[in-house]
Amino acid sequence: MALEHAILVSLLERPGSGYELARRFDRSIGRFWTATHQQIYRVLRRMEADGWVRAEEVAQDGRPDKKVYSAAPPGREALAAWLREPVEPETVRHELAVRIRAAAFDDPAALIPEVERHREGHAALLARYLHGERRDFPGAAAPDALDARERLQHVVLRGGIEYERMTLAWLDEVLATLRELADGRTAPGADH
Repeated sequence: MALEHAILVSLLERPGSGYELARRFDRSIGRFWTATHQQIYRVLRRMEADGWVRAEEVAQDGRPDKKVYSAAPPGREALAAWLREPVEPETVRHELAVRIRAAAFDDPAALIPEVERHREGHAALLARYLHGERRDFPGAAAPDALDARERLQHVVLRGGIEYERMTLAWLDEVLATLRELADGRTAPGADH
């Protein structure tokens, strides 16, 4: 996926300035596709030059005018074509998992602080997702209360929530195993 596609999705959901778009990325799409504010502005300029987005100058009281971007027909066509392309399963590269396996050949206790740090990060991310769910989808308990667009947005967020819950459960299991090995209750084996 290119950043252009993520920007088009966001602009179809709601037109906005580059700043507003960058904030939306920080709040929602950024959960699954990260981009710096500079990258977003650079890609917006290119998309405008290519005719994928339109920019409208909007006057502001006491502040410089801002450009409000919206998806243009060629951008919608590009997004539709991209949507129909096959998606290959993502290749997972998980450095922490390799380190956990390597702990069998060293001191398992040495890895505990790093796993705890990862757990804290995932717990914070889960809390942020749950807060966003309460804020953005208060009627989600009754699926009929959400329109089609909101239901699709919500189901993506639910995927993120469930991923974080699964990751936390796995990290808890890793920590329990590392602590057990560190306490010497089970000697690490070299045949794993």
